[in-house]
Amino acid sequence: MTMPPWLRKLALATHITASVGWLGAVAAFLALAITGLNGQDAFLVSGAYLAMDVTVTYLIVPLSIASLVSGLLQSLGTSWGLFRHYWVIAKLLITAVSTFLLLSHTQGVRYMAEVAGGMSLGSADLRYLREQLVIEAAGAIVALIATTLLSVYKPRGLTPYGWRKQREQRAAAADGAATR
Repeated sequence: MTMPPWLRKLALATHITASVGWLGAVAAFLALAITGLNGQDAFLVSGAYLAMDVTVTYLIVPLSIASLVSGLLQSLGTSWGLFRHYWVIAKLLITAVSTFLLLSHTQGVRYMAEVAGGMSLGSADLRYLREQLVIEAAGAIVALIATTLLSVYKPRGLTPYGWRKQREQRAAAADGAATR
């Protein structure tokens, strides 16, 4: 079932806005994580981790879920389909895995915010977790840029399901033309 043009455009705008917002929020998170890792001022470091918690809770998590849901709606309501093209499946997998990993790693961000709110962090305190936050944010940016590139370039390649659907549509069109 394809959406009417006005609904398709609204869904597309929603998906693009959520996806770009998610990328921007993760970039801000990465800047805060680098500040928290390398900062020398204890107040600045504590503020970075407190801001990271707010960014994850109120921006990154909602935008990731909105991107996933709106992407599913886009694929199901347009001719691209969910399982017809490999690039759509790749985008779905990257987005779903990224959202799952995000949700499973929010506890580390919350823990760092609680620690930062209760004491001054020295440069060696919780170093492994602080480095992990930087690495995870950088990885998230790579994944989100990959989904963006897939959306823009749409590499060719139909799945076996896509080939079958394409043949069915051509056969139905040929039958319709023959009966006229």
